Formats: sequence, C-alpha cells, structure tokens
Amino acid sequence: QVQLTESGGGLVQAGTSLRLSCIGSGRAFNRSAMGWFRQAPGAEREFVAAISWGGGIVNYMDSVKGRFTIFRDNTKNTVYLQMNILKPEDTAVYYCAARNLGIAVREESRYDYWGQGTQVTVSS
Repeated sequence: QVQLTESGGGLVQAGTSLRLSCIGSGRAFNRSAMGWFRQAPGAEREFVAAISWGGGIVNYMDSVKGRFTIFRDNTKNTVYLQMNILKPEDTAVYYCAARNLGIAVREESRYDYWGQGTQVTVSS
C-alpha cells in the first residue's frame, strides 16, 4: 500500500510559477514510477507528466512541454512538478499517482495509488 499526499497548490496569476510536491509513504517509493494528472471543472482527468523510478525517463503532455518539469528525490520519497509560465487553462485539481512498476506511462488506468489532489487556480 502507498499513501500519497500532494501540496503546493494555490491561486496565482498567469505567467507565474508554482511547485507541487507529492510525498509517498508505505512501500518502496524509489521503485515506483510516478505521475501527475489533472482534472479541470467539467472535464475528464488527463495526464500531465510521468517519471520513471530512477528519474531518468520523463514524459509530458504536449501543452506543458517546456513549461512544466517533473523530478523526484527518492531520499525524501517526494516527486515534484515545477510549473512555470502558468496559464488560465492550467487551472485544475492536480493529482499525484504511483505505480507498482518502475516504468513511466501516460495511461491513468496503469497507476495503482492516488493522492487526494491539490487545487491550482490561475487567474488571467
């Protein structure tokens, strides 16, 4: 079992930055691939970014490439999502997710554990 707790969300203006954090506890966090997903009001949850167990492989959705960076610190059992040049369309609840395997993937159904989410609101 893995417990995930996100933090770092908030209300910011367009063009600014936020860093989300997700702390994992339970099983071997450093053997788990991690992902960030988001869900805007009235929309389905969508993939944002993923990182392999060792941090060497990352994937991003097209609309955040060049603006968002996913990275992890396995000594702290934490995965981060650095979000720069935020846009109003980035407004959503952001969820952290973990896999029982170490390969980073985009599909929501392939993640085994989920956090409770943190709200990010970007004003124009």
